[in-house]
Amino acid sequence: MSETSFTPRVFSGIQPSGNLHLGNYLGALKRFVDWQDRDVESIFCMVDLHAITVWQDPVDLKKSTRELCAGFIASGLDPEKSILINQSQVPEHAQLAWVFNCVARMGWMQRMTQFKDKAGKNAQNASLGLFAYPALMAADILTYHATHVPVGEDQKQHLELTRDIATKFNHDYGVEFFPVTEPVIEGAATRVMSLRDGSKKMSKSDPSDASRINLTDDADTIAKKIRKAKTDPEALPSEAEGLEGRPEARNLINIYAAMNNQSVDEVLADVGGKQFSEFKPMLAELAVAKMSPITTEMARLMEHQDEIDKILSRGSERARAITAPILRKTYEIMGMVPPVEM
Repeated sequence: MSETSFTPRVFSGIQPSGNLHLGNYLGALKRFVDWQDRDVESIFCMVDLHAITVWQDPVDLKKSTRELCAGFIASGLDPEKSILINQSQVPEHAQLAWVFNCVARMGWMQRMTQFKDKAGKNAQNASLGLFAYPALMAADILTYHATHVPVGEDQKQHLELTRDIATKFNHDYGVEFFPVTEPVIEGAATRVMSLRDGSKKMSKSDPSDASRINLTDDADTIAKKIRKAKTDPEALPSEAEGLEGRPEARNLINIYAAMNNQSVDEVLADVGGKQFSEFKPMLAELAVAKMSPITTEMARLMEHQDEIDKILSRGSERARAITAPILRKTYEIMGMVPPVEM
């Protein structure tokens, strides 16, 4: 393996925290499928080690991990084309994370806005894992020498930290071993907002189920939620500039554009001048057509959980063929004494 030649490789992951929704699909799963069809090796991960930075019920975590894997596959990820793993089955993630805990600086970690948001006023009671998990995220990426990572806007700061860690490691040891990974933020709906408040991100933690479209919702529920989505009284504009100051309108147009593989301008060229009473049925029809097959396939897969477990086990074998040599070389660069065959 050349220390200066990196195989094009994409990595990304989602926490198995249950209740997959439209934001997960448009912001991540759909884009993962797009990457799978490019000439690049792809690894997609259920990041169960990240999930335990806050306490998880063991039964729920196991179910959510399998459900997330089902969501990956139902959305179009092929376990033969892409490597699908749950993080805890590939120990190099956690091993490299300790190395990166020793490379990253406290000041870097203290600047992470997501820790401040999640810990809130009880930062002293937050787990050390919640504080340090950006180093694990860096390890997730760099243990594969991933060159590209599709992420949402809210993860961009963590990708910058990953780049800083790679750069510092390379500088400290006088090597060009870890790639300076490129974040990839693309598409109309990389950040899907609540159906009840266009200024807030769509989230499973929102107390209102009407705020999101779950991947387990049936066709009638999807259509009903879109009909009741918050809007404003104005007609839709013909150009994107007309969406300024109209967060709910922008959100629904973004969702339509992402699901229909169009740009916002292309959608507005078709629907400009329409009232929401005309546009919402169009969006509902499109959403049902796109989401119902995913819901059906997820339900089918969850009836065969042994098959999901086999897919994850096979994925971990394929993943470790990549990660074990990279960790071994990392240790060698740092001066760790390697095992010898007896």
